[in-house]
Amino acid sequence: MSPGQIAALVAAGAFVLLVIVLAIVAVKAARFFDEATIAMRKAHENTDPLFVEANTTLTHVNTQLERVDGITANARAVTGNVSALTSLFTATLGGPLVKAAALSYGVSKAVKARRKAAEQPNKHSKRSQKRGAK
Repeated sequence: MSPGQIAALVAAGAFVLLVIVLAIVAVKAARFFDEATIAMRKAHENTDPLFVEANTTLTHVNTQLERVDGITANARAVTGNVSALTSLFTATLGGPLVKAAALSYGVSKAVKARRKAAEQPNKHSKRSQKRGAK
């Protein structure tokens, strides 16, 4: 055997080994892609019910948000009405009511002061009467 034939034989052996390694890699890659395809199919089958449930949930949430929005609008209207009523009460009855309270307080203080002043001389006069009698 000549050195050229030996080199050809070694090259042929290396080529056979390369083909075997590539065949093993190709078989494993085929298995990987089959498993990936099966996993994607299962994921696709399981996502449909998830999306349906998510849409149903979002529909319910939107309905509740519309109700809350209505309640908020009603609360805003009630707050405005109460504010207007308070302003009206303050404008119509607040001033006169404060004046009437101040007047009644002043009259009450004046009456108490008069009674106190009326009792002061009586106390002194009773004391002086008692002293004069002794």
